[in-house]
Amino acid sequence: MSEDKEAQEDELLALASIYDEDEFRRAESAQGGEIQLCLELPPDFKIVVKGEMKTDYNVCFLPPLVLNFELPADYPSTLSPIFTLSSKWMTRVQMSSLCRRLDELWDENQGCVVLFTWIQFLKEEAVAFLGIQSPLEVFRGGSKAGSERRKTDPAATALTQPGSLSENTEEKKREVKKEKSEMQLTQSSQLDPRTVLLRDPHSDLLPQLLDFDEAQRQKVFDGKVFCCGICFVEKLGSMCLCFKECQHVYCKACMTEYFQIQIRDGNVQCLNCPEPKCTSLATPSQVKHLVDDELFARYDRLLLQSSLDLMADVVYCPRQSCGTAVMVEPDTTMGICTACQYAFCTLCKLGYHGLSSCKIPADELRNLRDEYLSASSEGKKFLEQRFGKRVIQKAVEESFSRDWLNENCKSCPRCGTNIQKVDGCNKMTCTSCKQYFCWLCLGVLSRVNPYSHFNNPHSPCFNQLFHGVDLDEEDAFWSDEED
Repeated sequence: MSEDKEAQEDELLALASIYDEDEFRRAESAQGGEIQLCLELPPDFKIVVKGEMKTDYNVCFLPPLVLNFELPADYPSTLSPIFTLSSKWMTRVQMSSLCRRLDELWDENQGCVVLFTWIQFLKEEAVAFLGIQSPLEVFRGGSKAGSERRKTDPAATALTQPGSLSENTEEKKREVKKEKSEMQLTQSSQLDPRTVLLRDPHSDLLPQLLDFDEAQRQKVFDGKVFCCGICFVEKLGSMCLCFKECQHVYCKACMTEYFQIQIRDGNVQCLNCPEPKCTSLATPSQVKHLVDDELFARYDRLLLQSSLDLMADVVYCPRQSCGTAVMVEPDTTMGICTACQYAFCTLCKLGYHGLSSCKIPADELRNLRDEYLSASSEGKKFLEQRFGKRVIQKAVEESFSRDWLNENCKSCPRCGTNIQKVDGCNKMTCTSCKQYFCWLCLGVLSRVNPYSHFNNPHSPCFNQLFHGVDLDEEDAFWSDEED
């Protein structure tokens, strides 16, 4: 009796030293405990949803098998451990097969401690022993297919192996139906009372599987060491951020500073992986964990606004005090803000003016010609719809006129009238206000002695009265002056 007690203590201490607290918990009131076993899945293991569009979910981990055990006084000399086996995703038939295999392993090792042997089998060999292959099919909770299957198969859970039901031949379907009928007749005798189904049959299993897989992946990631690609310092995964699409890893300190700069600058669409030419974006949850509440609120607002800007049927209320997003009906130019009830033209953002063309300020009219001439055919149609063809024609004509005036005329320094110099000297007389001015520097000249400007050594136009003028035309100059 004392030898059994000593063997039990040694085995429990060994298990506590091998597995952490999340995997092994020793019972306080008896010689026993609980072991949670994550089975080793093959690479690229997938889950698909039965009866829906084929969507593959890559998983690395499934919820663990739970082995609860109690060691009787005569273990390991005579009796085997008393145990139960439970799972969220296995069928009771599958778990019953495992129970029988555990009994066989005890028979092979009777008289020796067997818990570690059981654990190694369940972790490393159970998937192959049961013939579990990728992909596994998930029956969504509450679905018609899942309900019918539970009525006919009381031992089934939400996961099953895909196979003959996906075949197109009627012969295969009949074979599967026959096999299922035979299995249902013998099922009650196959179920082991030591198996426990942990899942509510009416709940949706898929989210539980995916959530566990993500949490377990994060746990594994947190325990690894990575070198940040920015500061080149090695840190634990718990202090790093991994971009989901590309799997590039950077430390949280570097990414926090990077996110803060981008959000303050309004570049919320540019929170991508710093790796050159990489287009992977950080998820909103990753951003939220790295920046404060104020910056995240700005990020969330700008991200929503940029998304709305990409929608052709969304405009914003032009009132500065409002700015609410407004959905626009097709084939109309009227928008009505749901917040302030302002009716406005979606083209010019002014008050709604019905079928009349949009009004355009004079300074914008000068730039309309360049925009119209450089626009595509669709852009030209839009501008014609917005301002009308007459306004467009006027803008083009005035633009050409402005270009000619800029190239050939100068403005009178007194009244601004455009003056063209055809010939003669650089002393000019405005045709509108009769002011004398210098053509070279546009300086105002004295009415008493306008030529003193060209004789003054300190003037920038000294001796430039006839600069660029043929001296043979001097008579014409003086004649013009007498006039």
